[in-house]
Amino acid sequence: MAAVHHAEVVAHRTGEPYGTLLLAIAVTIIEVSLIVSLMLSGGTDHATLARDTVFAAVMIILTGIIGLCLLAGGARFREQIFGRHGVSAALVTLTAITILTLILPNYTTSVAGPVYSKSQLIFVAIVSLVLYGTFVMVQVVRHRDYFLPQEADANKDVHAEPPTKRTAIASTLLLLLCLGAVVLLAKTLAPTMEQAVTKIGAPKSIVGIIVALVILLPEGVAAFRAARKNRLQTSLNLALGSALASIGLTIPAVAIVSVITGFSVTLGIDTKSTLLLILSLFTNMLSFGTGRTTILQGVVLLVIFSVYLFTTVVP
Repeated sequence: MAAVHHAEVVAHRTGEPYGTLLLAIAVTIIEVSLIVSLMLSGGTDHATLARDTVFAAVMIILTGIIGLCLLAGGARFREQIFGRHGVSAALVTLTAITILTLILPNYTTSVAGPVYSKSQLIFVAIVSLVLYGTFVMVQVVRHRDYFLPQEADANKDVHAEPPTKRTAIASTLLLLLCLGAVVLLAKTLAPTMEQAVTKIGAPKSIVGIIVALVILLPEGVAAFRAARKNRLQTSLNLALGSALASIGLTIPAVAIVSVITGFSVTLGIDTKSTLLLILSLFTNMLSFGTGRTTILQGVVLLVIFSVYLFTTVVP
């Protein structure tokens, strides 16, 4: 809750889309730190942790967080509007990165199994950075207006005055401190979670889901609050920007660690997960094709999210 508060203060000071971008990158840095630390401590036992966490983060955002936001916003305002150009740009970039990093490894032949060879891993890491870097440039420089809330002009008179520079700096430092506390708690809980998952006989991928849920909580709450205030564009900026930062920055970081340490990293997801990922991306593209959303899109996405969770526990 503290992280969400300070993120909103910073976002109010910097304006859109810089505030949501800052939160997405901050949370991703924490995510990368957690995954890398667990990889280094667990060795080969955590070869799939990066894949499981990143895949879980993408699915949680695309179906869980966005579905809940659309349902809450639609229930309260019947219909909500947003800028199609910005959402389309985010979904196109996210589709390319997810397929290149999570699905393509299943079909390459240089190395047996759902893994990339060293050269392939480096190449895909570079491609991911190029795609994410280009998206950020489009978001904050060349086409910033695509990501601005459509209702901003209508609501500008009811918004509070932006915080002072001193307050914004203090909130930035406190935001990093809060996110650091989140990752320390998650790292402390990780061994206990792994033991519990093993004890009940559930798949190890559950650990990745739990880690992703803990890390995404601040952004999820912020996105939900924005949707409840009829600021769907801000909500989608938070959610999709978080998904892009999560996979676009985490995979390159994990690749660097893998190359330096020699740890093998498994990136390819199984057939069931591939179908769910493609279904989620396709459903989001259809949902955001008109520039308007209702509770129907939210319910559909939440159903897919429930199927994802259920089939993870009962594969």
